[in-house]
Amino acid sequence: MNLSSSQASGLHSRRTRAAAIAISVCLGTTLVACGSSDSNSSSSGSEKVGVSLILKTLSNPYFVSMEKDAKTQAAKDKVSLTVAAGTSDGDTQTQITAIDNAVSRGDKGILITTNGDAVNTALKRAKQAGLFVIALDTAPNPASVADITYATDNEQAGRLDGQYAAAALDGKPAVIAMLDLFNNQVVSVDIDRDHGFLEGMGIDPGSKTENGKEAKSGKYTGGKGGTYTIACHQPTQGAIDGGRTAMENCLSANPDINVVYAINEPAGEGAYNALKAAGKEKGVAIYAIDGSCSGLKNVTSGKFAADAVQYPGKMAALGVSSIAKLARGGSKPSVTNGKSFYDTGTALVAAKSIGGLKVQSPSQAASACWGS
Repeated sequence: MNLSSSQASGLHSRRTRAAAIAISVCLGTTLVACGSSDSNSSSSGSEKVGVSLILKTLSNPYFVSMEKDAKTQAAKDKVSLTVAAGTSDGDTQTQITAIDNAVSRGDKGILITTNGDAVNTALKRAKQAGLFVIALDTAPNPASVADITYATDNEQAGRLDGQYAAAALDGKPAVIAMLDLFNNQVVSVDIDRDHGFLEGMGIDPGSKTENGKEAKSGKYTGGKGGTYTIACHQPTQGAIDGGRTAMENCLSANPDINVVYAINEPAGEGAYNALKAAGKEKGVAIYAIDGSCSGLKNVTSGKFAADAVQYPGKMAALGVSSIAKLARGGSKPSVTNGKSFYDTGTALVAAKSIGGLKVQSPSQAASACWGS
């Protein structure tokens, strides 16, 4: 936040207030270390660089793993890391406050998993103040709001699940429940994963920018091909409770569902709980995306048919390291060739390979899983 005044006393007063704000942030957020704005602004290799990690929430192990690996990397790179998070998925006001605090503190950069477009103006202010902004997991809308995004190719993650689902059906009819993230806002990860799953099955999503625009019945061309029916599109907010409610609604709409796409593992877990309560868990294949250690266990147990794994801790650790290097005179990070972001990788985990698809077993994937 740029400060200016013709009155020296007014400038001193505002600096005093900014220092008080920085102290309150240190007391109110999870920190690796909390340095003064003077030490944060130094580009010397011996001084700590201030970085803010601003997460969607800390109730999801996915984001907890980001916090954990960011802290580990911060200790290695002499980074003063401040961690803040929304109180729930979609809480943009808490994130906006954390962005403004990062500017006031004199941080060199921000790592953020945005909760929505409402944070864009604050991120633009941060960039104007000289902070380097890295989006993690999901590009903001538009992507140029951040300097770069470190993420999984979410469309490819969904596509891997869809390819496996089509192969596993072996030509049988598919009655599909689409358990999305939201139905009242557009977030790129929601669109990318949903569309990727449909594309993997060989179904045209019908739109580049919206979910639910595919033909509600027709033929899928993945695997041996067959007929499909879209039973529902339901929002889950990426949570277990939301997944259960969404699945209950879908079963009410069509009790013959045999394929479930879930935006993430918590939504998939909730869907399984609803199916089990209805006595239908054995006849339905659930496809999730995340790659947590508990998610891999769900593949092993048969709760999930497959899980497209991601590496959230890697995203955060690379982000911390990149800002530290840039602050000390290094070059700006660049995107992966042929993509608009830096791709941190994905893989498909399943109990067995079907149709010649390349998969990892849960035991193979366990070395890189996150959470408990």
